[in-house]
Amino acid sequence: MSSVRPIVLLGDPRLRLRGETVDSFGKPLHELLDDLTATMRAAPGVGLAAPQLGEPLRACVVEVESRLYELVNPMIVRSDGTDRDLEGCLSVPGYVAYVTRKEKVWVVAQDRRGKKFKVAGSGLLGRAMQHELDHLDGKLFIDYLETMDELIAVGTGPADDEAETADDAVGASRVRTRKAVRALS
Repeated sequence: MSSVRPIVLLGDPRLRLRGETVDSFGKPLHELLDDLTATMRAAPGVGLAAPQLGEPLRACVVEVESRLYELVNPMIVRSDGTDRDLEGCLSVPGYVAYVTRKEKVWVVAQDRRGKKFKVAGSGLLGRAMQHELDHLDGKLFIDYLETMDELIAVGTGPADDEAETADDAVGASRVRTRKAVRALS
């Protein structure tokens, strides 16, 4: 039975811990992966890493286009190109920023039973995998910014969507940033 757990927020030192290699693929790991998935979906987001639940382990989940990826001990083995887009994080609620990442990444990971597999991702999947793997190293998307002035504050409630008008100079940007906030962990 999975549980929705509290997400660790910016300022909590557990977010900066480097995840330890997972070497046991039994029930505790399965429960953690299930909790990560339930918490990510409830947030809602498209990814969540174990350190965001206060667990210093190298495990995360990513869900894009209704496909769930459980990544245990993941590692980027190849990357190509660059892509700059808005990114948000469930551990830094209410803010997004433009972050440059690799356009496509190839990741080798293990599943919940320890079996190795490979996955390649570009677009949202590639960005989400890079974002979550950063969490496993204690790194946040804000670490890519030169200054915190680059952060864009966004509303997170449904009423904010209806409050925007054509006269709102940043209205279109807010719509895009809301999508980014919901997109990544």
